[in-house]
Amino acid sequence: MLKIFRILSLFTFFVSLSFIQIFGQTDQMIPKIIEKNGRHALIVDGKPFFILGGQSHNSSAWPGMLPQVFSAIKELHANTLEVPIYWEQIEPVQGKFDFSLIDTILLQSRKQKVRVVLLWFATWKNGSNHYMPEWMKKDTEKYPNITRENGTHVDSPSPNFIATLEADKKAFAAVMRYLKKTDKQHTVIMMQVENEPGAWGSVRDYSDSAQAMFKQEVPKELLEPSLLKQLNILDSTHVAGNWQNVFGERADEYFQAWSVARFIEQVTAAGKAEYALPMYVNAALRNPLTNPTANNYESGGPTDNVIPIWKAAAPSIDLLAPDIYEYGSEKILKVLDLYARKDNPLFVPEASFTFDKVKYIYQVLAQGGIGFAPFGVDDNNQNLSKEYILNHLTPFAQEYNIIAPMMRELAQWNFDGKIKAVIEREDNGEQKIDLGNWQAIVYFGGDGRANAAPIHSKPMGKLMIVELEENKFLLVGTDCHITFKPTGKNFGHLYQYGKVEEGNFDKGKFKLLRIQNGDETDWGGPGFGSKPSVLLTTLIVR
Repeated sequence: MLKIFRILSLFTFFVSLSFIQIFGQTDQMIPKIIEKNGRHALIVDGKPFFILGGQSHNSSAWPGMLPQVFSAIKELHANTLEVPIYWEQIEPVQGKFDFSLIDTILLQSRKQKVRVVLLWFATWKNGSNHYMPEWMKKDTEKYPNITRENGTHVDSPSPNFIATLEADKKAFAAVMRYLKKTDKQHTVIMMQVENEPGAWGSVRDYSDSAQAMFKQEVPKELLEPSLLKQLNILDSTHVAGNWQNVFGERADEYFQAWSVARFIEQVTAAGKAEYALPMYVNAALRNPLTNPTANNYESGGPTDNVIPIWKAAAPSIDLLAPDIYEYGSEKILKVLDLYARKDNPLFVPEASFTFDKVKYIYQVLAQGGIGFAPFGVDDNNQNLSKEYILNHLTPFAQEYNIIAPMMRELAQWNFDGKIKAVIEREDNGEQKIDLGNWQAIVYFGGDGRANAAPIHSKPMGKLMIVELEENKFLLVGTDCHITFKPTGKNFGHLYQYGKVEEGNFDKGKFKLLRIQNGDETDWGGPGFGSKPSVLLTTLIVR
């Protein structure tokens, strides 16, 4: 009898172990974001993944529109579709959920072999509540908008009412519960919770209930000396009291940021309790160079100046992401710097679908980012004219086409900190990259000479360098030339090119097209034309 009991016990142990292994592996394969030495990686199928994305238009996630969406994704050579799901469609009747939209997106995405980031259009979409279900829109007393100081209302939902919060939590939890059940393949790799939340037309809510909250003491999470220092409150020894006492002229904006962030934190936590995919919130930006007041932009969202408040208020949110519709390299590079933080993976989920934005993919990679996507790739207001294709689709498609076959390698090199990049700025001036024992000098003139005339009327050049090993570099670029200067231990030595191999990647392996020499390397160094190309370059120190 004892022998039989031991056999049964062993059998139970091995069955349990197998169960743990099978389902543990499944759980481990859920996409996640990891951090190492201040750099981040989005892990998909167990390996770093870089999102070469495309976002559809706001109202394109309907069965009749999706073929056009997927056609655009295919033309782009994108690996990820960012597409909204609508609260009004998912819960048209209170408490009754319809997930057919999610089913359609999953089915077609798997057929097209692309990953998906779902955008939860719910309480907020660009500061408004236009994607709330109709049954909520009709009940303005229970689900109110923000009240101005003068008592009128604005077209932005209030974050200070529990009924709205509870309805959003319930719906989002239902979405995540359904995804966990139906998406065993992990087609969906991230979730955006709300869309550009905040308020236009009033810095905050001045309703009676919001006023009562504003007069209460500031939450202790915001009184940490390190956080106050980030908010430029340098003497925190005597800070205490209500919002006005602690934050002065920024009190209204900071209260709004805390209120919106706490609301979305609870929605996010409810969703993660069902299925813990990575989740982010996107930001409608303010000017990062001028520190404007909140009546000049969407107040309460994760703009650069309130990132510390959002981090304290919403620990369940994995990252805060900038939507980039600005122009000018100084402004955009500043945005990337502000959002690439040790506690915040850099991700650009929306950028204007224009040729000038393509070059910032390189900068996102160099700063340890996890992805990039232009908005409106299925442009349904265009007739796909020649001009539209040249200025919108082609630049991104060319870039994605050459990067996609080495995406996994780039994602790993990115995580390991091996990528550096420069972009052409408005002055068309040369850019330098420090590589330790080498300095790379990148010229954006037409023939590789310093001060040569720029190739285009607008700055489009870019170069990315991956240091594969000592004296061996992978170069990817357009509209520039590169030359090297010995520094560090190579200082004072002559050098020459051992090989400059032009080629491309196929399933992660470099395939040689030709070896460049002579005119291709002797006049201004290796060069890159208007289409992106890949060079594997070895330097020899003499």
